[in-house]
Amino acid sequence: MKSFRKELWFNVPSRRGFVNITPEVEACLHESGIREGLCLVNAMHITASVFINDDEAGLHHDYERWLEKLAPHEPVNQYRHNVGEDNADAHMKRQIMGREVVVAVTGGRLDFGTWERIFYGEFDGRRRKRVLVKIIGE
Repeated sequence: MKSFRKELWFNVPSRRGFVNITPEVEACLHESGIREGLCLVNAMHITASVFINDDEAGLHHDYERWLEKLAPHEPVNQYRHNVGEDNADAHMKRQIMGREVVVAVTGGRLDFGTWERIFYGEFDGRRRKRVLVKIIGE
């Protein structure tokens, strides 16, 4: 069995955002040479997420509104974690959206369902953060 590991780096200029990282993950898969196996994509920061869904602007807008209702950023003093910080809501948003995804690799391609794409979700941006891509298989 082969194993491939690569780190991708992202710097979202705003506090929050969603980035379609499918092309970068597909490039990793091509570089790996693996044709059959599994691809793990993992946000390596506790205020960022990786998830799979549709690349549709209305859905991303709805995510933003929904997440803000579940874990509002302000007032920042509502969170005990925010003593000297202001990102407690980002930790909670990450918990909701998830840490990682695993996608089957079949015939050298990510084996997606209809409309599925991989996204990096940023909830406390304005600095570089990494995403791990780990691919195993033959």
